[in-house]
Amino acid sequence: MAGGGDELKLLGMWASPFVMRVKLALSFKGLSYEYIEEDLGNKSDLLLSSNPISKKVPVLIHNGKPICESQMIVQYIDEAFNATGPALLPTDPYDRAMARFWAAFIDDKFLASWIQAGRGKTEAEKAEGLKQTFAAIVTLEAAFKECSKGKPFFGGDSVGYLDVALGALVAWMRTAEVRHGIRLFDATRSPLLEAWVERFGELDAAKAVMPDINRLVEHAKIREAQVVAAAASS
Repeated sequence: MAGGGDELKLLGMWASPFVMRVKLALSFKGLSYEYIEEDLGNKSDLLLSSNPISKKVPVLIHNGKPICESQMIVQYIDEAFNATGPALLPTDPYDRAMARFWAAFIDDKFLASWIQAGRGKTEAEKAEGLKQTFAAIVTLEAAFKECSKGKPFFGGDSVGYLDVALGALVAWMRTAEVRHGIRLFDATRSPLLEAWVERFGELDAAKAVMPDINRLVEHAKIREAQVVAAAASS
């Protein structure tokens, strides 16, 4: 629970993996907060005033002060509530730097190429995106081996910063598997990550906030149809 009169509000959109990242951090920390669902087609005055630079979710508002960008928010939660719940970032400065490095890799390499695989303008672009996605997964497999040191999670015996960073994408990975039959983490390419996904998904704190896969599948279908319609009319 947030203590000492702390007031936490989270502005989000239920299907966003970046919002999910913040929800996971709050859940693992055991913090209570008010969740405000945003209509991204008609953004609230609160969102626009809280994040005037990018006007995007997630935004965490702590005692009236907004914090933006999912990775920054997770780091803030860990530092502001360091006496609450498990520590997400390592205490060792080198390990902290490596955790931040690999979190950036997850977004800038793995997620970026995966998005290209799904949204590329040509089949060649999509194929290249998928190729880069699988290459990033091989790199992440090695990173997990290094960071976990043979233990169940990136954070070791318990969930850490990288588990939250990558765990936010688990529901969308399962959605992609349902829709397209593509299993990103598998026993051949990434056996350690395949086992990690199963362990992470069974954690109570993760299950408490993970979106329903069927709902995500329908959301993805609608969004894809909207993109196709917009392209046809342009």
